[in-house]
Amino acid sequence: MKKKIIGLFMGITLALGLAACGGGNNANNNNNNNNAGGTTATNDAEAIVKKNCISCHGENLEGRNGPELAHIGSELSKDEILTVIKEGRPGMPGNLISGDDADKVATWLSEKK
Repeated sequence: MKKKIIGLFMGITLALGLAACGGGNNANNNNNNNNAGGTTATNDAEAIVKKNCISCHGENLEGRNGPELAHIGSELSKDEILTVIKEGRPGMPGNLISGDDADKVATWLSEKK
């Protein structure tokens, strides 16, 4: 029971934090770089987060108005993070980041353990 309450609290905190961040329209934010080294996706995700999320989650994801996300991958899976980004949560609109950008950010955040 205690774990469920903690999980619910963490989910609500994440939702409120993601609700307050964003603000950019990512419709024209398509990056067509093909980097075989695999660093483009990470760089893209970091750039997307810096553009849309640091005002609430802090430059190091330490949390400000929104929750700390530096270790969110230990709490939520990539799919759960992607669902939060796409659908939002109470008090948080969905699609603050959309399309491939949302997938890149969800993958990147899921690796934050």
